[in-house]
Amino acid sequence: MRKAMAALGALLTIAACGGQGGDAGGDQIRITLVQGLAGEEFYETMACGAKAKAQELGVALDVQGPQKFDPTLQTPIVNSVVASGPDAMLIAPTDVKAMIAPLTQAKQQNIKIILVDTVVEDESIGLSRISTDNLKGGAAAAKALSEQIGGKGKALVISTDPGVSTVDARIKGFEEEIKANHPEITQLGVQYSHNDVGEASKIVNAALAKDPDLAGVFAANLNTATGAGSALQQAGKLGQVKMVGFDAGPAQVKQLKDGVVQALIAQLPGDIGANGVEQAVAAVKGQQVTPSIPTDATIITAENMDPPEVQKVLYKAGC
Repeated sequence: MRKAMAALGALLTIAACGGQGGDAGGDQIRITLVQGLAGEEFYETMACGAKAKAQELGVALDVQGPQKFDPTLQTPIVNSVVASGPDAMLIAPTDVKAMIAPLTQAKQQNIKIILVDTVVEDESIGLSRISTDNLKGGAAAAKALSEQIGGKGKALVISTDPGVSTVDARIKGFEEEIKANHPEITQLGVQYSHNDVGEASKIVNAALAKDPDLAGVFAANLNTATGAGSALQQAGKLGQVKMVGFDAGPAQVKQLKDGVVQALIAQLPGDIGANGVEQAVAAVKGQQVTPSIPTDATIITAENMDPPEVQKVLYKAGC
């Protein structure tokens, strides 16, 4: 299945660049984007931004990604990319530790590495690191949830897995903001869904059984928010248990319209992808590269979601 997805990504890239990217010979810069999860709207929107920028700059872009957000599935994709020898690789690492070894091999082959969205602990990997300011985003989520639950009550955090840099930062920002400024909110800790919609739903069902007076949920990414929202809906807790989600895919936007979730923290994955291609091209050409590029996040509610400037930050399932 991964090979099929890779082939499809390559075909889409060729179609996107159709004849406008210069000649396909050896002088054309070749870049591969390795997503954290193929098919997820966040990463598809990132790919759309990367493809548009690649077409603009006349470079060849291939897009690949694992079927689960899992380093054991991402590692062989990285190894295959290294063997194909692109000039640069954009990658959203699926683990801060486990992806160091395969990316070190890529670096040793003189492939220019740009980290997009997530990072690894080895700071020597990644000529540029481009990501949402997730610490700030987590704090914004805490403020939004506190407002929704009236500044008091029990709050649960659901994340993907420990060791994913982006969601770890969101959790840290959320917890620090609650502790510092919202003393009447009781934090119930963090539970992990393994980025699985069904598992997130199970976690919320169990939390409601244990704490029937649960006031709020912070769902730290797209799939987690989808599963948590489904559980609240099935339990008849809409409007009683408030939820703030991170990301703004079609399912989350529908939940916002339906009152399942009260606020969304939308990232700018298209900008992350476009910036990644720009930095990769600069690195390959020996030009100056920006080591760190933080991108913004937008708080979306049912009241502010209609203006064009908000609509344009919603994620897409494809280009």
